[in-house]
Amino acid sequence: MNFIAMLIGSLIGAVIGGIIIWIISKLKLGLEVDNFLWAIIAGAIIAVFSNLILGFIPDVSGWVGTVIHLIVAAVVIFGAGAFLKGLKVNGFVGALIAAGSIAIVNFIAAWLIGLTGLV
Repeated sequence: MNFIAMLIGSLIGAVIGGIIIWIISKLKLGLEVDNFLWAIIAGAIIAVFSNLILGFIPDVSGWVGTVIHLIVAAVVIFGAGAFLKGLKVNGFVGALIAAGSIAIVNFIAAWLIGLTGLV
């Protein structure tokens, strides 16, 4: 994967992840952010670290690949909660809920973009 593609993917992931994190926080689903800026910062950090870690994991498709991506995302979210003062993760279950929500929204967005024929 080239650097520019990874950077663009990380930026898109930061915005989408930030919005989802903010929504999850408002719904009190195991994750809390102090404000929308912290949600975007958390989304950026999660996107960058997830892309870096997943770059070292062999490409696995199907359910195994999905589970691997979900676990990596949850671990990164859980870790981000420990380092960002504006993000509070209520245990690994809260991180799994956030990771699952981000994965679902990313899947839907990719599917919709695919329907447009832009990619």
